[in-house]
Amino acid sequence: MFIVRPQEGKRYANINDGLIVSTSQEDHIFSQRVAEVVELPIKYDGPIRVGDLLLVHHNVFKFYYDMKGRQKSGRSFFKDDLFFVDHMQFFMYHNGFKWNAHDKYCFIKPIDKKDSVIFKNVSEEPLMGTIRYINKELLDLGLKEGDEISFKPDSDYEFTVDGEKLYRMFTDNITLSL
Repeated sequence: MFIVRPQEGKRYANINDGLIVSTSQEDHIFSQRVAEVVELPIKYDGPIRVGDLLLVHHNVFKFYYDMKGRQKSGRSFFKDDLFFVDHMQFFMYHNGFKWNAHDKYCFIKPIDKKDSVIFKNVSEEPLMGTIRYINKELLDLGLKEGDEISFKPDSDYEFTVDGEKLYRMFTDNITLSL
């Protein structure tokens, strides 16, 4: 397991330009999702290094309340501001130069609604997007970043990465290349 700390030492990313946008600790949208790697797993020889950033699951840093209403840290908590993260709890890593998709995860940028004779009361084209961060499995299938794709319903798990709205997906959520 990686040992990480929340970016800027904050468990929640609920302050925007000095304005508190949420006070709820239960709201997953504002839980911190960026972690700095402090230690690597024993015998790890992958591309991630100490100091790199990981895009983690929203539950890694969250507080919870037990049956008696006492505030507790989740199962990832180690001590002080350090947390354990296994390979299934993060989706991308930033190596100081760019974000890279991890394992079977990829990130899709939604596309604007296309002109059509059929009225669509949406701002984005449903079930469509472009590959923003690709994984090895999709590369092996002949896809590349920037390709327009279609994906399965209910597979779009929303993230904001560097101010950009993206959907985290698995390789098998991609249904076709357009």
